[in-house]
Amino acid sequence: MTPDLPRVSAESLTGGAPIVVLAPHPDDESLGCGALLAHAFDNHGAHVICMTDGGGSHPGSTDWPADRLAAMRWQELSHAIVRLGGMPTDMTWLGHPDGWLGLQDADRIVADIVAVCHDRGVQHLFAPAPEDHHEDHRTTACIAQRVALAMPDLTLFSYPVWSRWDDPDLLDHVADRHPVALESAAWRARKVLAIAAHRTQRGLVVDDDPAGFRLPQAFIDAFATEPEIFWRAA
Repeated sequence: MTPDLPRVSAESLTGGAPIVVLAPHPDDESLGCGALLAHAFDNHGAHVICMTDGGGSHPGSTDWPADRLAAMRWQELSHAIVRLGGMPTDMTWLGHPDGWLGLQDADRIVADIVAVCHDRGVQHLFAPAPEDHHEDHRTTACIAQRVALAMPDLTLFSYPVWSRWDDPDLLDHVADRHPVALESAAWRARKVLAIAAHRTQRGLVVDDDPAGFRLPQAFIDAFATEPEIFWRAA
């Protein structure tokens, strides 16, 4: 989907202050916000909060049980952040079970995110769009709404991942939110490297679960080259 949307600057999205990006799983930050994060790391700073441990992507693997896979995905996220221009310390790993975020203590998660935002002087928070169909994405969107209620001066933005890929009518569905596009060309090389860091999700690590998750190459190419999409959450 190449959107015919108003173009905005990265600086207008960050508001000239540090930002926080909520990633339901390791890789969502690079796919949906890689260019924005690269700009933020170069300027006022950024922090990624990963909600789940990513250990559920290959449930049929015996070589890579969930705990071992989660440890690898932590490393991949750390590498992705460095490739975008950040440091491994620019990440908070909440480590909740992949696929089961909705059953965790939401009050505690909200408090954890609020604390990070307060500590870093964050004005703009970025969370996956509630239109994404994965339950961890939807739960993260709901939690982000609660964070925004707890921090009235915070502006919450949505960024689509799976809904952008599998819903051809997404932009019609969110037209009343006035979505905007960030051209990624200036940071594309770094974004491509960050996406490539998530090797487990590209089918390059786990080889004993043919039914396990793998990002389609067309999906990777689209997110690596097309503008990033954001809108203010309701």
